[in-house]
Amino acid sequence: MKRIGLLGCGAMGTQIALAIDSGKIPATLTHIFDASKEKSSILLEKLSNKPEIVENSHLLSSNPIDIVVEAASQDAVRDVSLSVLQNKKDLMIMSVGALLDESIYDILSDACKDFKKTIYLPSGAIAGLDGIKAIKNELDSLSITTTKHPRSLKGAKFFENSQINLDEINSPTVIFEGIAKDAVSQFPANINVAALLSLSGIGSEETSVKIVADPNTDKNTHHIVARGKFGKMTFTIENFPDENNPKTSRLAILSAIETLRKYCSDDIQIGT
Repeated sequence: MKRIGLLGCGAMGTQIALAIDSGKIPATLTHIFDASKEKSSILLEKLSNKPEIVENSHLLSSNPIDIVVEAASQDAVRDVSLSVLQNKKDLMIMSVGALLDESIYDILSDACKDFKKTIYLPSGAIAGLDGIKAIKNELDSLSITTTKHPRSLKGAKFFENSQINLDEINSPTVIFEGIAKDAVSQFPANINVAALLSLSGIGSEETSVKIVADPNTDKNTHHIVARGKFGKMTFTIENFPDENNPKTSRLAILSAIETLRKYCSDDIQIGT
């Protein structure tokens, strides 16, 4: 049975831990860490099988585990990922936006080869990545329009230098239009889907992103359009936000659980 270390004990990390604890993921959660000791302790109380709380994030991969699951932040990815691979552990990353920094991507890609380990990137809150990967060499254009309630966007770095007041928006309003690399930088907790899409397709500087704030919606909606020699693909995904964290779609959590279940299972594998 696989042994798992969890980095991040917030809404997503908690749901992953509960899925392991319930047997939905056939594995053992042996070690956890969160920058907030309170969050680690709260999670521990919810679990029947008690993992060890380690003192810092780097200690996760120094223990006898198979994989570290990151559910914390882009900063955590930058800080911990390389040491996880150097300790010869696999890694699952949820804060995929960190990989749009080419230097980080290249370092981690090389480390995977050097240490013969794998980084897993779940599909998150979108669908269709199998198709995008299959036709990436024939893509001419790739775009995503993400629509969320203004409260799901609050706290983003973008608003530090913007005159937009989310509380004053009373109709669907485009608040950002640009490339994936910039979108992920300005909305690090809100638009990881753009990072996944660009990594699957034609890159972060060629993938177009539009972010819409809509006070009348109760969903996170992602509309993807891909065009090229192969033809055209369109996907529209309407997700309900997670009840414990409106910045995260329920589908993103379910995708993480399924990716980890697949990693821990000897089973028929569907899709690429």
